[in-house]
Amino acid sequence: MSNDTVHGHHHDSSHGQRHESGHARHHGSDLDWDAIGPLLEKNAELSTGQYTEAARWIAGLPGAPEVRRVLDIGSGPGVVACLLAEVFPEAEVVAVDGTPALLERTRDRAKRLGLGDRVTTLHAELPDELDRAGEADLIWAGNALHHMGDQRSALAGFAGLLRPGGTLALVEGGLQPRHLPRDIGFGRPGLEERLDVIQAETFEQMRADLPGTKRETENWAALFTAVGLAPQGTRSFLLDLPAPLTEAARDHVIDNFTRRHESLGERLDAEDNAVLDRLTDPEDPAGLNRRTDTFLLLARTFHLGRKA
Repeated sequence: MSNDTVHGHHHDSSHGQRHESGHARHHGSDLDWDAIGPLLEKNAELSTGQYTEAARWIAGLPGAPEVRRVLDIGSGPGVVACLLAEVFPEAEVVAVDGTPALLERTRDRAKRLGLGDRVTTLHAELPDELDRAGEADLIWAGNALHHMGDQRSALAGFAGLLRPGGTLALVEGGLQPRHLPRDIGFGRPGLEERLDVIQAETFEQMRADLPGTKRETENWAALFTAVGLAPQGTRSFLLDLPAPLTEAARDHVIDNFTRRHESLGERLDAEDNAVLDRLTDPEDPAGLNRRTDTFLLLARTFHLGRKA
C-alpha cells in the first residue's frame, strides 16, 4: 500500500512506496504484477529523498529507544524497506505485503543492495493477518491505512505490535501532485484540479466498498490517543522536481496521466478527454513527451505516535 499506484488518491501516482504502495488487494489477483512491479519501484525511487528525510526525522526523535525491528506495512516492491534498513543499521526490517510478486522484488532488491541478511519479507493479508508480523520498535505504514475498512481497529492493531517506547509512522494525506501549469495552452485551464475532484470521488467509492468499512474523522492525533498512542508530531516532506524533468521522472508523469485517462475518462467531458489524448500522444508537440514545462511537485504528510 505504500506504493499506492493503483488507486488515484493522495500521491498514488508517485508513491513507489503508492507505497507509494496499498496495492489494491481488494481488486483481486487479476493485476499484472510483473508489469506493475517495476513501475512501482521506479516511482518510489523518485521519492527516496522524501522518505530518507522522514526516516531520519524519526530516528532523531528524543527519548526513542534503539530501533531493533521495523515493520513496513504494505511494503510494495521494497524500496522503503531497504531505505529503512540503511537509516536504522542495527535493525531487522520486515516488509509486510499481500502480493507475493512484490515481496519477491523486495528480496531481490535487498540482495542487490547487500541488505539480504536484514531485510526479510512476510506475506500477509492486511489487516486480518497483521498479528503474524510480530513486535516492532517502528511501524511504518505508508498510504496503507486507507485501504483498510476499519481504520481505528487497524491502528489499534498497529499499537498492539509496538514495543514500549515504539513509534508508529503513519503516512496519510499531504497534497496532491502537480505536473503542469494551470494553463497549458489548449483546453480549459485547471485540468489537474478537475481530475482531483473525480479522483476524490473514486477514492470515496473505494473506501465504501472495503469490507467492514467505517467512517472516521481523519484527526490522526486523536485516533492515536484513542488507541493508546501518544502523538509525537506531524511533518510534511516535499518532492520538488522542477522542469526540465529527468527521463525517469518524465516517464512517471506520462504513465500517471495515461492511467488517469484510462480510469477517469468516462467521467470527463469531451474537451478534457481531447486534452488528455494530446498530452499522452508521444508525437504531439504539446504532449508530455515533448513539453519543457512539465514538473513534479507534491507533499507527503507523516503522523507519528509513540507507545508508552
